[in-house]
Amino acid sequence: FQISCQGATSITTFTDFLCSKISPALCQAVYEKTAITIARDMRIKVQDFSGNRAQLEVCILKHLAQEESFEKFNRYLYSPRDFFQEYIKKLVDEYCLDKNRRLEMFLNDSLTHYYENIQSAVFTSTRVVKDRNDRNDKISLWLDEFCSSLKEVLNLPRKDLKSIEHLKVTDIEFLNDAVTEALAPLHDELRQGFANADMSSFGRQPHTILAEQFAGCWEQCPFCGAVCTNTLFKHDGDHQLVFHRPKVLIGYKWYKTDNLVIDICSSSVASECVFSVGENKWIPYKKYREAGPPYSAWNIQPDTSVEVYWKWFVCHFRTQLEKMHNGKFQGKGEIPNTWKRITKQEALSQLEK
Repeated sequence: FQISCQGATSITTFTDFLCSKISPALCQAVYEKTAITIARDMRIKVQDFSGNRAQLEVCILKHLAQEESFEKFNRYLYSPRDFFQEYIKKLVDEYCLDKNRRLEMFLNDSLTHYYENIQSAVFTSTRVVKDRNDRNDKISLWLDEFCSSLKEVLNLPRKDLKSIEHLKVTDIEFLNDAVTEALAPLHDELRQGFANADMSSFGRQPHTILAEQFAGCWEQCPFCGAVCTNTLFKHDGDHQLVFHRPKVLIGYKWYKTDNLVIDICSSSVASECVFSVGENKWIPYKKYREAGPPYSAWNIQPDTSVEVYWKWFVCHFRTQLEKMHNGKFQGKGEIPNTWKRITKQEALSQLEK
C-alpha cells in the first residue's frame, strides 16, 4: 500500500510539473503559429495584400481618397512607412476581430494542431519506454523521448525537466494515462481563454509579419516626398520611382514669393529652373546631382506628366494646403482649370491603370 501511494504521489508530482512547463510553451507556440497563419490567410483572401507593395499603395491611396481626411493624407505623405504599418494593422484587426471572431478560430486550430502533437509524443514515449526492462531510469528515458518528439514543435528544453527525472514511477502505462488525463484541462483552459483573446496577446504580431512581406526601400524623394519603389531595403544603385508628385505636397514655394509649386520634380529636371541648397548656392534642376546627398542618390527622369490622382488631391485640399504651407496657389502656382474639373471617381479610376 505504501509503495502504491508513493507511486501515485510521484505520478501526480510528475504530471503537475510537466504540465506547468508545457502550458506556457504551448501557449507561446499557438500564438506564434497563429500569427503566421493569419498573415498567410490575409495574403490570399484580402485584396490589399494579394500583390506587391506598389499594389498595396494603390489600395491605400483609394482608401485615403474615400475617407477624404487631410490629416490622414499628411501622415501618409510625411511618414509613409509608419502609415503603411498603421494601415496594415487596421486591416488585420478588422479581419481577426470581426463578428465572426476569426481570431478565436485561428487560435483554436493552432491549439488543436499542437495538442495532437503533444498527445502523439506521450504515446510514442510510452511505447518506446514501457518494455525497456533493462533500464532503471525509465522516467528519464521517457522524458528524453518526449522532448525529442517535440523539439520541432514546442520550446520545451529537456534540462528544465531534470527535477522530475528521478521520481519513483514504475508503471509507465499508468504514467501515460495520467499525463493524457492532465493535458485535457490544460487544453480546455487555453481554449476558454481564446474566446476573449485580443491582438495584444501576440508576441510577434500578424501585422508585423505582413509588413515585413511588403518591405523595401523607404527613402523619399527630396523634392516631392514620393517613396522609392525598389523592393530591397538596402539596394544597389540609385533611388527611383515611376511617378513623382507636385512639390507643394511637401511645401515648396517659388523663390521669394508665397506662391506654391504645383510642378513635379520630373518636369523640373527638364526645365531651366534652379533650386537652392543652403542660403546662397543655386543648382540647375538638370544638374540636381551636383547638390550632393540626398539629391545625388536619386535617378529622376525628365517627364512632364502629373498623375490625375494628385491633381485631384491638390484641388480638393487646396484650402488646407494653403493654410498648412502658408502660401497661395497663384502666379506660377495657379491651379489649371483642367485640374479643377477632375472628379474623385476619375482620380480613383486612374489608379487602376
